[in-house]
Amino acid sequence: MRVAFVVQRYGTEISGGAEMEARLLAERLLPYVQIEVLTTTAKEYMTWANHYAPGLEQINGVPVRRFAVRSPRDVARFDRASAELLARSPSFYDQVQWMALQGPDTPDLFDYIHAHQNDYDLFLFFTYLYATTYVGLQIVPHKSLLFPTAHDEPWIHFSIFRSLFNLPRGFIFNSPEEDHLVRRLFQNRHIPGVVLGVGIDRPVPPPIPTLGEPYLLYLGRIDESKGCRELFAYFLRYKEETGDPIKLVLIGGATMPVPRHPDILALGFMQEERFAWLRDAELLIMPSPYESLSLVTLEAWALARPVLLNGQAEVLKGQAQRSHGGLVYHSAEEFVEALRVLRSEPELARRLGEQGRRYVERAYRWPTVTAQYVAFLRSMRATNDR
Repeated sequence: MRVAFVVQRYGTEISGGAEMEARLLAERLLPYVQIEVLTTTAKEYMTWANHYAPGLEQINGVPVRRFAVRSPRDVARFDRASAELLARSPSFYDQVQWMALQGPDTPDLFDYIHAHQNDYDLFLFFTYLYATTYVGLQIVPHKSLLFPTAHDEPWIHFSIFRSLFNLPRGFIFNSPEEDHLVRRLFQNRHIPGVVLGVGIDRPVPPPIPTLGEPYLLYLGRIDESKGCRELFAYFLRYKEETGDPIKLVLIGGATMPVPRHPDILALGFMQEERFAWLRDAELLIMPSPYESLSLVTLEAWALARPVLLNGQAEVLKGQAQRSHGGLVYHSAEEFVEALRVLRSEPELARRLGEQGRRYVERAYRWPTVTAQYVAFLRSMRATNDR
Protein backbone atom coordinates (compact mmCIF):
# COMPACT_ATOMS: atom_id res chain seq x y z
CA MET A 1 0.00 0.00 0.00
CA ARG A 2 1.42 3.38 -1.02
CA VAL A 3 0.28 6.44 0.94
CA ALA A 4 1.16 10.09 0.30
CA PHE A 5 1.32 12.34 3.35
CA VAL A 6 0.50 15.90 2.27
CA VAL A 7 1.60 18.54 4.78
CA GLN A 8 2.55 22.22 4.49
CA ARG A 9 6.02 21.87 6.09
CA TYR A 10 8.21 18.92 6.97
CA GLY A 11 11.58 18.48 8.64
CA THR A 12 13.38 17.59 11.84
CA GLU A 13 13.77 21.31 12.61
CA ILE A 14 10.00 21.82 12.64
CA SER A 15 8.48 21.01 16.01
CA GLY A 16 4.92 20.88 17.21
CA GLY A 17 1.54 20.83 15.53
CA ALA A 18 0.45 18.88 12.50
CA GLU A 19 3.98 18.93 11.07
CA MET A 20 5.40 17.07 14.05
CA GLU A 21 2.57 14.56 14.00
CA ALA A 22 3.08 13.95 10.28
CA ARG A 23 6.79 13.24 10.78
CA LEU A 24 6.28 10.97 13.80
CA LEU A 25 3.63 8.98 11.96
CA ALA A 26 5.60 8.72 8.72
CA GLU A 27 8.64 7.35 10.53
CA ARG A 28 6.62 4.88 12.61
CA LEU A 29 4.48 3.62 9.73
CA LEU A 30 7.35 3.25 7.26
CA PRO A 31 8.05 -0.42 8.11
CA TYR A 32 4.43 -1.34 7.36
CA VAL A 33 3.26 1.12 4.70
CA GLN A 34 5.03 2.65 1.70
CA ILE A 35 5.03 6.32 2.75
CA GLU A 36 6.04 9.35 0.70
CA VAL A 37 5.71 12.90 2.00
CA LEU A 38 4.55 15.65 -0.37
CA THR A 39 5.38 19.07 1.03
CA THR A 40 6.80 22.51 0.30
CA THR A 41 10.26 24.01 0.47
CA ALA A 42 9.16 26.32 3.32
CA LYS A 43 10.62 26.06 6.83
CA GLU A 44 8.51 28.71 8.60
CA TYR A 45 4.81 29.31 8.29
CA MET A 46 4.61 33.11 8.54
CA THR A 47 5.86 33.85 5.02
CA TRP A 48 6.31 30.35 3.53
CA ALA A 49 9.68 31.60 2.23
CA ASN A 50 11.59 28.94 0.25
CA HIS A 51 14.28 27.39 2.45
CA TYR A 52 14.86 23.80 1.38
CA ALA A 53 15.80 22.68 -2.11
CA PRO A 54 12.94 21.35 -4.25
CA GLY A 55 13.02 17.70 -5.23
CA LEU A 56 13.28 14.33 -3.52
CA GLU A 57 15.27 13.64 -0.36
CA GLN A 58 15.29 11.18 2.52
CA ILE A 59 14.68 12.22 6.14
CA ASN A 60 15.13 9.44 8.68
CA GLY A 61 14.41 6.95 5.92
CA VAL A 62 11.19 8.65 4.75
CA PRO A 63 11.09 9.87 1.10
CA VAL A 64 10.20 13.56 1.10
CA ARG A 65 9.26 15.30 -2.15
CA ARG A 66 9.41 19.10 -1.90
CA PHE A 67 7.77 21.69 -4.16
CA ALA A 68 8.71 25.36 -4.34
CA VAL A 69 6.46 28.13 -3.03
CA ARG A 70 5.65 30.40 -5.96
CA SER A 71 4.83 33.50 -3.92
CA PRO A 72 5.64 34.03 -0.24
CA ARG A 73 2.81 35.16 1.98
CA ASP A 74 2.31 38.91 2.33
CA VAL A 75 1.93 38.86 6.11
CA ALA A 76 0.58 42.40 6.49
CA ARG A 77 -1.99 41.88 3.72
CA PHE A 78 -3.05 38.53 5.15
CA ASP A 79 -3.42 39.96 8.65
CA ARG A 80 -5.57 42.81 7.32
CA ALA A 81 -7.75 40.42 5.37
CA SER A 82 -8.17 38.16 8.40
CA ALA A 83 -9.21 41.06 10.62
CA GLU A 84 -11.68 42.33 8.02
CA LEU A 85 -13.29 38.92 7.56
CA LEU A 86 -13.71 38.43 11.30
CA ALA A 87 -15.36 41.85 11.60
CA ARG A 88 -18.18 41.06 9.19
CA SER A 89 -19.98 38.22 7.47
CA PRO A 90 -17.63 37.44 4.57
CA SER A 91 -18.85 36.17 1.24
CA PHE A 92 -17.72 32.82 -0.13
CA TYR A 93 -15.52 34.68 -2.62
CA ASP A 94 -13.90 36.67 0.20
CA GLN A 95 -13.10 33.44 2.00
CA VAL A 96 -11.55 31.87 -1.09
CA GLN A 97 -9.39 34.96 -1.50
CA TRP A 98 -8.42 34.65 2.16
CA MET A 99 -7.31 31.07 1.56
CA ALA A 100 -5.22 32.21 -1.40
CA LEU A 101 -3.50 34.74 0.89
CA GLN A 102 -3.14 32.07 3.58
CA GLY A 103 -1.17 29.76 1.29
CA PRO A 104 1.21 28.16 0.84
CA ASP A 105 1.08 28.95 -2.87
CA THR A 106 2.48 25.75 -4.40
CA PRO A 107 0.97 25.09 -7.84
CA ASP A 108 3.66 22.51 -8.66
CA LEU A 109 2.52 20.42 -5.69
CA PHE A 110 -1.09 20.52 -6.89
CA ASP A 111 -0.05 19.67 -10.46
CA TYR A 112 1.93 16.71 -9.11
CA ILE A 113 -1.03 15.40 -7.09
CA HIS A 114 -3.25 15.61 -10.17
CA ALA A 115 -0.72 13.99 -12.50
CA HIS A 116 0.36 11.21 -10.10
CA GLN A 117 -2.87 10.42 -8.26
CA ASN A 118 -2.88 6.88 -9.63
CA ASP A 119 0.59 6.27 -8.14
CA TYR A 120 -0.82 6.27 -4.61
CA ASP A 121 -3.51 4.22 -2.91
CA LEU A 122 -4.37 6.99 -0.45
CA PHE A 123 -3.57 10.63 0.25
CA LEU A 124 -3.48 11.67 3.91
CA PHE A 125 -3.86 15.45 4.30
CA PHE A 126 -2.68 17.04 7.53
CA THR A 127 -4.58 20.00 9.03
CA TYR A 128 -7.57 21.63 7.39
CA LEU A 129 -6.37 25.24 7.57
CA TYR A 130 -3.87 25.61 4.73
CA ALA A 131 -4.03 25.56 0.95
CA THR A 132 -2.08 22.30 0.74
CA THR A 133 -5.18 20.60 2.13
CA TYR A 134 -7.90 22.94 0.88
CA VAL A 135 -6.78 22.67 -2.76
CA GLY A 136 -5.06 19.27 -2.69
CA LEU A 137 -7.92 17.31 -1.15
CA GLN A 138 -10.34 18.63 -3.77
CA ILE A 139 -8.14 17.13 -6.48
CA VAL A 140 -8.30 13.58 -5.09
CA PRO A 141 -11.34 13.38 -2.78
CA HIS A 142 -12.05 9.78 -3.83
CA LYS A 143 -8.83 8.53 -2.20
CA SER A 144 -8.25 11.14 0.50
CA LEU A 145 -8.16 10.96 4.27
CA LEU A 146 -8.21 14.11 6.38
CA PHE A 147 -6.26 14.54 9.62
CA PRO A 148 -7.92 17.88 10.40
CA THR A 149 -6.27 18.94 13.72
CA ALA A 150 -9.48 20.91 14.18
CA HIS A 151 -10.43 23.05 17.15
CA ASP A 152 -13.15 25.62 17.74
CA GLU A 153 -11.47 28.68 16.28
CA PRO A 154 -13.02 31.40 14.09
CA TRP A 155 -11.71 30.04 10.78
CA ILE A 156 -13.36 26.64 11.04
CA HIS A 157 -16.76 28.37 10.88
CA PHE A 158 -16.00 29.77 7.40
CA SER A 159 -18.41 28.37 4.84
CA ILE A 160 -15.59 27.31 2.48
CA PHE A 161 -14.85 24.45 4.87
CA ARG A 162 -18.38 22.97 4.79
CA SER A 163 -17.79 21.12 1.55
CA LEU A 164 -14.17 20.28 2.41
CA PHE A 165 -15.21 18.41 5.55
CA ASN A 166 -17.69 16.36 3.52
CA LEU A 167 -15.25 15.34 0.78
CA PRO A 168 -12.74 12.85 2.23
CA ARG A 169 -13.22 9.09 2.40
CA GLY A 170 -12.30 9.11 6.07
CA PHE A 171 -11.04 11.08 9.06
CA ILE A 172 -8.30 10.55 11.60
CA PHE A 173 -8.80 12.56 14.78
CA ASN A 174 -6.51 13.45 17.64
CA SER A 175 -9.14 13.26 20.37
CA PRO A 176 -12.80 12.49 21.08
CA GLU A 177 -13.38 16.23 21.48
CA GLU A 178 -12.10 16.91 17.95
CA ASP A 179 -14.27 14.10 16.57
CA HIS A 180 -17.34 15.57 18.30
CA LEU A 181 -16.58 19.11 17.07
CA VAL A 182 -16.19 18.07 13.43
CA ARG A 183 -19.32 15.93 13.45
CA ARG A 184 -21.35 18.69 15.10
CA LEU A 185 -20.20 21.46 12.77
CA PHE A 186 -20.35 19.58 9.47
CA GLN A 187 -23.01 16.88 9.90
CA ASN A 188 -20.73 14.26 8.34
CA ARG A 189 -21.18 11.21 10.55
CA HIS A 190 -21.67 9.13 7.41
CA ILE A 191 -17.94 9.45 6.71
CA PRO A 192 -15.82 6.88 8.59
CA GLY A 193 -13.44 8.21 11.21
CA VAL A 194 -11.21 7.02 14.03
CA VAL A 195 -9.56 8.69 17.02
CA LEU A 196 -5.89 7.70 16.81
CA GLY A 197 -3.62 10.71 17.35
CA VAL A 198 0.00 9.70 17.80
CA GLY A 199 2.10 7.59 20.10
CA ILE A 200 4.60 8.85 22.63
CA ASP A 201 7.99 7.46 23.56
CA ARG A 202 9.20 8.28 27.04
CA PRO A 203 11.60 11.18 26.39
CA VAL A 204 15.25 10.62 27.32
CA PRO A 205 16.53 13.91 28.76
CA PRO A 206 20.17 14.64 27.93
CA PRO A 207 22.54 14.98 30.91
CA ILE A 208 22.74 18.77 30.87
CA PRO A 209 22.25 21.25 33.73
CA THR A 210 19.14 23.40 33.82
CA LEU A 211 18.30 26.31 36.11
CA GLY A 212 19.24 24.94 39.50
CA GLU A 213 16.21 26.55 41.20
CA PRO A 214 12.44 26.02 40.94
CA TYR A 215 10.77 27.08 37.71
CA LEU A 216 7.58 26.65 35.70
CA LEU A 217 7.93 25.74 32.03
CA TYR A 218 6.15 26.87 28.89
CA LEU A 219 7.18 24.81 25.88
CA GLY A 220 6.08 25.86 22.40
CA ARG A 221 5.77 28.82 20.07
CA ILE A 222 5.57 32.09 22.01
CA ASP A 223 2.54 33.51 20.26
CA GLU A 224 -0.69 35.32 21.18
CA SER A 225 -2.72 32.56 19.54
CA LYS A 226 -1.10 30.11 21.97
CA GLY A 227 -2.35 32.07 24.97
CA CYS A 228 1.02 33.55 25.84
CA ARG A 229 -0.20 37.09 26.47
CA GLU A 230 -2.57 35.79 29.14
CA LEU A 231 0.14 33.49 30.48
CA PHE A 232 2.46 36.43 31.13
CA ALA A 233 -0.30 38.48 32.77
CA TYR A 234 -1.51 35.59 34.93
CA PHE A 235 2.01 34.61 36.00
CA LEU A 236 2.88 38.16 37.03
CA ARG A 237 -0.39 38.41 38.93
CA TYR A 238 0.47 35.20 40.75
CA LYS A 239 3.90 36.62 41.65
CA GLU A 240 2.35 39.83 42.94
CA GLU A 241 -0.28 38.07 45.04
CA THR A 242 1.94 35.36 46.54
CA GLY A 243 5.52 36.64 46.53
CA ASP A 244 6.59 33.19 45.30
CA PRO A 245 10.19 33.44 43.93
CA ILE A 246 9.50 30.85 41.22
CA LYS A 247 10.54 31.67 37.65
CA LEU A 248 8.83 31.09 34.32
CA VAL A 249 11.06 29.53 31.66
CA LEU A 250 10.00 29.76 28.01
CA ILE A 251 11.37 27.39 25.36
CA GLY A 252 10.37 28.08 21.75
CA GLY A 253 10.56 30.66 19.01
CA ALA A 254 8.86 33.98 19.68
CA THR A 255 6.46 35.86 17.40
CA MET A 256 5.50 38.38 20.10
CA PRO A 257 7.41 40.45 22.68
CA VAL A 258 8.35 38.73 25.93
CA PRO A 259 8.01 40.92 29.05
CA ARG A 260 11.24 42.20 30.52
CA HIS A 261 11.15 40.68 33.98
CA PRO A 262 13.88 38.99 36.02
CA ASP A 263 11.68 35.96 36.63
CA ILE A 264 10.69 35.37 32.98
CA LEU A 265 13.47 33.64 31.04
CA ALA A 266 13.15 33.08 27.28
CA LEU A 267 15.69 30.46 26.14
CA GLY A 268 14.74 30.17 22.46
CA PHE A 269 14.13 27.04 20.39
CA MET A 270 15.49 23.69 21.57
CA GLN A 271 15.24 20.13 20.35
CA GLU A 272 16.35 17.25 22.60
CA GLU A 273 17.63 19.68 25.26
CA ARG A 274 14.04 20.65 26.05
CA PHE A 275 13.49 17.30 27.73
CA ALA A 276 16.07 18.09 30.41
CA TRP A 277 14.23 21.34 31.15
CA LEU A 278 10.92 19.46 31.19
CA ARG A 279 12.30 16.84 33.56
CA ASP A 280 13.47 19.46 36.06
CA ALA A 281 10.43 21.76 35.89
CA GLU A 282 7.99 21.99 38.76
CA LEU A 283 5.22 21.74 36.19
CA LEU A 284 4.32 22.52 32.60
CA ILE A 285 1.85 25.30 31.80
CA MET A 286 -0.28 24.79 28.67
CA PRO A 287 -2.13 28.11 28.08
CA SER A 288 -3.35 27.58 24.51
CA PRO A 289 -7.11 28.10 24.01
CA TYR A 290 -7.01 26.18 20.70
CA GLU A 291 -5.69 22.61 20.59
CA SER A 292 -6.59 19.38 18.83
CA LEU A 293 -3.83 17.52 20.67
CA SER A 294 -1.01 18.83 22.87
CA LEU A 295 2.13 16.78 22.29
CA VAL A 296 4.09 18.75 24.88
CA THR A 297 1.44 17.90 27.47
CA LEU A 298 1.87 14.21 26.67
CA GLU A 299 5.65 14.60 26.86
CA ALA A 300 5.33 16.24 30.28
CA TRP A 301 3.16 13.39 31.54
CA ALA A 302 5.57 10.84 30.06
CA LEU A 303 8.17 12.39 32.39
CA ALA A 304 5.68 12.41 35.31
CA ARG A 305 5.37 16.20 35.34
CA PRO A 306 1.99 17.71 36.33
CA VAL A 307 0.39 20.17 33.91
CA LEU A 308 -1.66 23.34 34.41
CA LEU A 309 -4.00 23.59 31.40
CA ASN A 310 -6.28 26.19 29.86
CA GLY A 311 -9.79 24.82 30.33
CA GLN A 312 -11.06 26.93 27.42
CA ALA A 313 -9.57 24.28 25.12
CA GLU A 314 -12.00 21.35 25.22
CA VAL A 315 -9.25 18.92 24.21
CA LEU A 316 -6.96 20.00 27.06
CA LYS A 317 -9.83 19.78 29.53
CA GLY A 318 -10.69 16.32 28.23
CA GLN A 319 -7.08 15.17 28.49
CA ALA A 320 -6.91 16.42 32.07
CA GLN A 321 -10.13 14.59 32.99
CA ARG A 322 -9.04 11.32 31.35
CA SER A 323 -5.53 11.38 32.80
CA HIS A 324 -6.07 13.01 36.20
CA GLY A 325 -2.66 14.46 35.42
CA GLY A 326 -3.20 18.17 35.99
CA LEU A 327 -5.44 21.05 36.91
CA VAL A 328 -7.37 23.35 34.58
CA TYR A 329 -8.16 27.06 34.81
CA HIS A 330 -10.66 29.36 33.07
CA SER A 331 -9.61 32.75 34.44
CA ALA A 332 -6.78 34.65 36.08
CA GLU A 333 -8.26 33.91 39.49
CA GLU A 334 -8.39 30.17 38.81
CA PHE A 335 -4.86 30.22 37.39
CA VAL A 336 -3.50 31.87 40.53
CA GLU A 337 -5.38 29.51 42.85
CA ALA A 338 -4.43 26.35 40.92
CA LEU A 339 -0.78 27.35 40.84
CA ARG A 340 -0.90 28.21 44.53
CA VAL A 341 -2.27 24.72 45.28
CA LEU A 342 0.31 22.94 43.14
CA ARG A 343 3.15 24.91 44.72
CA SER A 344 1.95 24.41 48.29
CA GLU A 345 1.07 20.72 47.98
CA PRO A 346 4.07 18.94 46.44
CA GLU A 347 2.58 15.50 47.14
CA LEU A 348 -0.50 16.42 45.08
CA ALA A 349 1.73 17.66 42.25
CA ARG A 350 3.76 14.44 42.37
CA ARG A 351 0.60 12.31 42.30
CA LEU A 352 -0.84 14.21 39.34
CA GLY A 353 2.39 13.76 37.39
CA GLU A 354 2.46 10.04 38.13
CA GLN A 355 -1.18 9.65 37.05
CA GLY A 356 -0.30 11.47 33.82
CA ARG A 357 2.60 9.07 33.24
CA ARG A 358 0.37 6.03 33.63
CA TYR A 359 -2.23 7.56 31.30
CA VAL A 360 0.32 8.12 28.51
CA GLU A 361 1.69 4.59 28.88
CA ARG A 362 -1.84 3.20 28.71
CA ALA A 363 -3.29 5.30 25.86
CA TYR A 364 -0.34 6.37 23.70
CA ARG A 365 1.90 3.32 23.28
CA TRP A 366 3.39 3.34 19.78
CA PRO A 367 2.90 -0.40 19.02
CA THR A 368 -0.83 -0.11 19.69
CA VAL A 369 -1.22 3.18 17.83
CA THR A 370 0.77 1.92 14.83
CA ALA A 371 -1.31 -1.25 14.54
CA GLN A 372 -4.51 0.82 14.62
CA TYR A 373 -3.23 3.09 11.83
CA VAL A 374 -2.25 0.18 9.62
CA ALA A 375 -5.65 -1.43 10.10
CA PHE A 376 -7.54 1.78 9.30
CA LEU A 377 -5.44 2.58 6.23
CA ARG A 378 -5.96 -0.93 4.90
CA SER A 379 -9.71 -0.68 5.46
CA MET A 380 -9.83 2.64 3.60
CA ARG A 381 -7.84 1.25 0.70
CA ALA A 382 -10.19 -1.71 0.55
CA THR A 383 -13.18 0.59 0.13
CA ASN A 384 -11.41 2.26 -2.81
CA ASP A 385 -10.89 -1.13 -4.46
CA ARG A 386 -14.61 -1.96 -4.47
